[in-house]
Amino acid sequence: MLTRIVRMTFRPEEVPAFLENFEANKKSIRNFPGCEHLELWQDYHSENIFMTYSRWQSEAALNQYRDSELFKSVWSFTKALFSEKPQAFSSKKMQQVGE
Repeated sequence: MLTRIVRMTFRPEEVPAFLENFEANKKSIRNFPGCEHLELWQDYHSENIFMTYSRWQSEAALNQYRDSELFKSVWSFTKALFSEKPQAFSSKKMQQVGE
């Protein structure tokens, strides 16, 4: 299992365009083979900073998505809206405490 977090900072005026594009594509991303979970987070203090939190069966599954036409289409639209370079983190769970 691979957890992927991508932190994106948008120009404030571009946030509605990002949200509309995410809404239009979220089910396709979530239903992409190998994607087991998808969430969109917004920074608590900065309304133009968002993170996607996704879980993938494997790094290979994530890479298949990243090589897909779906990703290329979504990402080319999204990256045009950034005010800063995005940051991406791939991680694996070491421990879960509680629940």
